[in-house]
Amino acid sequence: MQPRNMSMSGVVDLAAVKAAGEAKAKAEAARAEAARHGGTPAVAPSALVIDVDEAGFERDVLQRSAEVPVVIDFWAEWCEPCKQLSPLLERLAVEYNGRFLLAKVDVDANQMLMQQFGIQGIPAVFAVVAGQALPLFQGAAPEAQIRQTLDQLVQVAEERFGLTGIQVDPDAGGAPSAGVPAGPYDALLEAAMSALDAGDLAGAVQAYKNVLVDDPEHPEAKLGLAQAELLSRVQGVDAQAVRKNAADNPADVAAQIAAADLDLVGGHVQDAFGRLVDAVRRTAGEDRDAARLRLLELFEVIGPEDPRVTAARQALASALF
Repeated sequence: MQPRNMSMSGVVDLAAVKAAGEAKAKAEAARAEAARHGGTPAVAPSALVIDVDEAGFERDVLQRSAEVPVVIDFWAEWCEPCKQLSPLLERLAVEYNGRFLLAKVDVDANQMLMQQFGIQGIPAVFAVVAGQALPLFQGAAPEAQIRQTLDQLVQVAEERFGLTGIQVDPDAGGAPSAGVPAGPYDALLEAAMSALDAGDLAGAVQAYKNVLVDDPEHPEAKLGLAQAELLSRVQGVDAQAVRKNAADNPADVAAQIAAADLDLVGGHVQDAFGRLVDAVRRTAGEDRDAARLRLLELFEVIGPEDPRVTAARQALASALF
């Protein structure tokens, strides 16, 4: 799904406010204090990804953000998109070699943190730089766009706050094993991700379909295919025109379907579901089937365990029967 705020405008705006100056001063003071005590020791690659709870948030996130940008991954076990995004963020944390630290927060166990960050849906990704919280994006996203966001974050952290990251010792214990054998579909899934990175949505769709030919219930391929097809449908569309058409023609099912795709890509999950449930309720025949089928496709994008999908399925059943 297309992430929100990929432009990192929040980071740029932050530099203009007084809080940024105060945060920079605190970060410089923290680094100076660390230098007086011999500097911060190098860490193992495995230490670049940490689990954080409410009790340790100040120590593990706020205080650490004075030396390295901390990216926060808000996730839950039932969240299907999280199962695709979280491993990607973990891999990138190791690849970026200390330029940022990844903190994983289970929202089911840390509801207060979720409320404090104003999170309406997951996955949601924030960053904390020198004590300042910055929204990055919500929803899963192609790796290329995530890399672009992380590159901007790292650049701003270094230029605005002087945060150059933490040293990593690749020989320290706990590094991810490089000798794990690849699964039977790893090459196809990697091909799909490479196609997404290159903007080849058709290639990604085909790669995911190739997995599903042999394993129709493969969860990662089903999710990837649903997301790639969604991105294909919205690629190059005039969003303003689509939304205006839907507003001007509430009875036009095709217009509502197109707008629902944009809703979901923008992270407005409940709006997308509600729009299509309403279309099912108001129509009959082929129009009703079209709205229903697109709604089922969007359920695949979010994942069957998401409570918003569960609620929408109940609303759909009520609209149908």
